Amino acid sequence: MGIKDHTKNKTREGNFFEDFYPGMVLTHATPRTISSGDQALYTALYGSRFAFSSSDEFARSLGFNRAPIDDFLAFHIVFGKTVADISLNAVANLGYAEGVFGVPLYPGDTVSTVSEVVGVKENSNGKTGVVYVRSTGCNQRGEMALEYVRWVMVRKREVGSPAPEVIVPDLSKGVTADSLSIPDELNLAEYDYTLSGSAYRWGDYNVGERIAHVDGMTIEEAEHQMATRLYQNTAKVHFNQHTESQGRFGRRLIYGGHVISIARALSFNGMENAFKVAAINGGTHVAPTFAEDTIYAWSEVLEKIELSGRDDVGALRVRLVAAKNNNCEDFPLKNSEGRYQDDVILDFDYTVLMPM
Repeated sequence: MGIKDHTKNKTREGNFFEDFYPGMVLTHATPRTISSGDQALYTALYGSRFAFSSSDEFARSLGFNRAPIDDFLAFHIVFGKTVADISLNAVANLGYAEGVFGVPLYPGDTVSTVSEVVGVKENSNGKTGVVYVRSTGCNQRGEMALEYVRWVMVRKREVGSPAPEVIVPDLSKGVTADSLSIPDELNLAEYDYTLSGSAYRWGDYNVGERIAHVDGMTIEEAEHQMATRLYQNTAKVHFNQHTESQGRFGRRLIYGGHVISIARALSFNGMENAFKVAAINGGTHVAPTFAEDTIYAWSEVLEKIELSGRDDVGALRVRLVAAKNNNCEDFPLKNSEGRYQDDVILDFDYTVLMPM
C-alpha cells in the first residue's frame, strides 16, 4: 500500500476574475429552508415595520394565508447563495438592474439560486475586473421568487494574465409595468390604514415629491457580522478582519445589502403603505460604509404606475437614497459637478406596491 498524498488542498479559494466567462452557469450550493426565526432575526436587525410582512392577520385581510417574509429578506437569502461562487474575492459589489420579485416566500419554503455570467470587463489597473451575473432564486416548486442582475468588482488571480474580450450587457433602465409580478391572491378591499400606520395611499404621492425619513440607525459591528452569517455571505471584505486589516481601508466593509435593508426600514416613516417591493430597477453602492456610521434615508417619487386590470393597487417607482452621518433634511445626492456627495452611500431605484 502506497503512502497517501495529504498535500492536495480540498478547500476552495473562490473564483477570481479570470475564471468567469459569458455564458458560464453556476448552480450555487446550500439550498436554504426559511424559518420564522429568519424573519424574527431580520426584524431584530432592521426593525422593519411594514404590516404586510409583520402580521399574519393583516396579510390574511389582503387575501394571503399568512404573512410572507420581507421582500429584502428574500433578496438577502437569494443573494447569499451566490457569494461563494461570485464575490468571495470581490473588492466591492457595484450595482443592480432588472430585478423582479416573483412568488412570495414563506417560512417552510426552500430557496435555491442559479446564476449566469452575462458580461466581463477588466479594469484599467489590470488587477481587477467587473463581472456581470444574472441570478435567479426559486422555491422548492421551481417558482421564481427573485431574478436580478448585479455587477461586482473581483480581484484577478494573476495581474499579468491576459484580459478577456470586453462584453458589457445592455441592461434596461427599469422594469416595465407589464413585467411586474402581482400576486394573484392580492385584494386590498379590506386594507386597514390604521393598522398599516398611515392614511396616505397611491393618490397622495406626486412625481418629484421628496420625503426625508427623519429617523437614523447606527450600524453596530456585531449586528453586521450577524447579518453576514445569517445570509451565509462569506465575502472576505465583510467577514474577515484579519485579511481586511491589510487592505485599502484597514477594516471590514459593511455589506451593501445591509444598507439597503436599513434604508428600506427607515422609509417606513413617510411611506408606510408601500407594503410590497415589486422590482429593483437599478442601484449603486456609491461609497463604503463602516461600523459606527449612522444611516439616514430619503425618497423621491420618480413615476406613478397604474396596473392593468387593477383599481385597488398601484405602483410607485421610487429613488431611495441613503447617507451616512447626515440626517438628509437637505436631500444629499450630487454636487454641482454631478458627483455624488461624500456622505451618500446608496442610490437605489425600486418599485413598490401601494393601495389606491
